[in-house]
Parts: sequence; structure tokens; C-alpha cells
Amino acid sequence: MPIYHTLGQIPKKRHIIFRKPGGGLYAEELMGHEGFTGTSSLLYHVHPPTTVKSVRRMKEMKLEADSNQTLHHRHFLTSRVKQGGSAILDRIPLLFNQDISMHYVEPDKADDFYYKNAQADELVYVSMGNGVLETVFGDLPFKSGDYLIIHRGILHRYHFATEEEKPKLLVFESRGHVRWPKRYRNEFGQLIEGAPYSERDIRRPTLVQPKDEMGDFPLLVKQYDGINEIVLDHHPMDVVGWDGYFYPWAFSIHDFEPIVGRVHQPPPVHQTFQGDGFVVCSFCPRPYDFHPEAVPAPYNHSNVDSDEVLYYASSEFMSRKGIEFGSITHHPDGIPHGPHPGRAEASIGAKYTDELAVMMDSFRPLKVAKQALGIEDKSYHKSWVDAQHDAFSPPTS
Repeated sequence: MPIYHTLGQIPKKRHIIFRKPGGGLYAEELMGHEGFTGTSSLLYHVHPPTTVKSVRRMKEMKLEADSNQTLHHRHFLTSRVKQGGSAILDRIPLLFNQDISMHYVEPDKADDFYYKNAQADELVYVSMGNGVLETVFGDLPFKSGDYLIIHRGILHRYHFATEEEKPKLLVFESRGHVRWPKRYRNEFGQLIEGAPYSERDIRRPTLVQPKDEMGDFPLLVKQYDGINEIVLDHHPMDVVGWDGYFYPWAFSIHDFEPIVGRVHQPPPVHQTFQGDGFVVCSFCPRPYDFHPEAVPAPYNHSNVDSDEVLYYASSEFMSRKGIEFGSITHHPDGIPHGPHPGRAEASIGAKYTDELAVMMDSFRPLKVAKQALGIEDKSYHKSWVDAQHDAFSPPTS
């Protein structure tokens, strides 16, 4: 995250005496990635973040793949996911490889613990819902259409305003650091003119009053493919100030400025984020191609060295039929795919699309998690020969 930011009280220089009003030193905590050479922030706590009273292993979360390795296109319907539970503990894994995993959850309960992922950055698309992400860096309000970037090790908790709309979260867990695409940045890290968004579109946390409380405070930490409980002797949200480049941030898909052309533009123009072994793109409402003979629907293409996954954040998508809000399609490396029958012809002469979708392309093959099989449309891979493929086959458990 290449924007320096500071909040709250900090001393004139790093690693010098910084005393509390009643005496004693504030406790420093340096948090960042890639050891001491990547982006980092320095936080100042009322109490040392190391005072642990107890630890225990709570839950195993190792991902298991579908045993059927037959190569074919796949379609999953999140509308058939079991609703409810915790935004952290009840995520349903869908697709994964060694670089990235994709999960879905529709939480309906408030967690009474704080959480951090110690083995992955989290990129969360808020498909529906609004509220506040409470973090050790401060509060980060969010709403439908927001991406939340929560780097590994950042303690946080979701607070949903559930009386307004039920939350639906699409969660990517990345082994590598989630960042802006390199081609959007100059050598100094600033977003260049011509990038589809600017620094003004990035939202950062606002500091809240630090909590100076003693007691038993459980933190849940994901590490070693499981959830571990660590109980501190003080409230973890006791930060009086911080500065640096490493912190959670938000960006709305509605602030992405689409790049259009006279003829159809390839998916990289929609890229929004970059990770190690994958990219994430945003397909947003935009004018169609304006060459008088343009075919706005995408051409057939083979995924070479990548798997393509699309989450449909609206029920409209120019090249697809038989999808609905919350559908997820997986087009793996090795088979060409393209517009459904009639979609290319129907797109000719169209002026605008209201489609909204999140795409993740991974550069290593993805596996389908066992938990995804119960919400799968089993006949999707035949939908290019069946022009009437508008109904879904029933899911199997």
C-alpha cells in the first residue's frame, strides 16, 4: 500500500522514548510484510501486545478438494449456500490452489472475538451489506460494492448493520501481498494518470479512542491451516497512534473507471488488484465498443496458463445466460470458452451494459473444494450446445 499515513499520537522519531501520561513507556509494535524490507507500520500500544495468558487449537481448516479431476467448466450458485453464522468461522471454501483460496459467507451473527489471518492477506468483496470493520488501526466503514483489503496479521472484527440488508461476502485469501497493479504505478509508487482509479478513491481507517482494559480477551488467529485461540490479559484495541504504509483499506467497485475502446478490450483493462499468482478484475457498467461494426461480446478464448473465475455481482452479464446474482463460474485452463449461443449476435448495436462482476484469474490450476459440490449446476459445461440452458440442475450434496 504505497500511501504514507499517520493517525493519533506518535513521537517525533521512531524507536525513541514515548511515555504514557501516568509514566511508563508505550509499547511499540512493527507490523509489515517481507520481514523488515516490505511495507510496514509502527503502532504504539498502551500495553505490550505480547502478554498472552493461554493458547489452544480450536478448529482445523485444511482445504479438501473434489476427487473428480475431470476437466470441465463449472458453475456454482451462492443463493443455495446455507445462510448464517460467523463472518470468520463459517466461510464456505469454493476454489483454491497454493496461492489463493476463494470463500463465501452470509453471516448473521456478531462475533465476540477479534481475528487475524496470519497465513494470508484477505481481499473481501462486500457483495451486500454495510457496517464497520473494527481494526487495531482504527475503524473502516464499508458498504455494498466495497473491496476490503486486510493484510495478514491485522487484527479486526466485523460489525454489520444487519437491519438494513443481509451481508454477503466473497473472500479471497492470498498467500502473497495484495497490491495495486505495477503498471498503474510510477517508480515512486504513485498511481499514474490513465490508471482506472486514483489515491482519492482509497479509504483509510479513522482512529478510535484506545481501550485501556484488563481481563481475558480472546483473539482468534488463523495459522497452520486452523484457528487458534490466544487469550490476552488486556483489550487488544489499545493503540494510541501509528504511522506507515501497512494498514487495512477500502475501495469501491463503483469508483473503478472502466477503460473502453472502439472494439472489444481484453480482460486486463479491468484489472483492479495484483497478487502473487493471481489478479482480480472488476467488470463495471460502461459504454460498449463504438466502432460501427464492433461485436461487444467477448471473443472465444482459451485460458493459457490461467484459470478464470467470475463472481456475478448482478444478474446481467453480456456473454452469459443461465446465471443469476451470486453465480460463480470457473473456466479452467485447457478448454476454450466464450459467449453463450446468440450472445455475440445480440450484443451488436448495443450501447451500454449495467453488468457488475468480480473476476479472479489464477496462474496455477484451481481445485474445487468439496463444500462447493452441493451448490453446483452440474450441466453448465454443456450450456454452449444447449441454447435453451436457462434452468439449473438440482444441486447434489
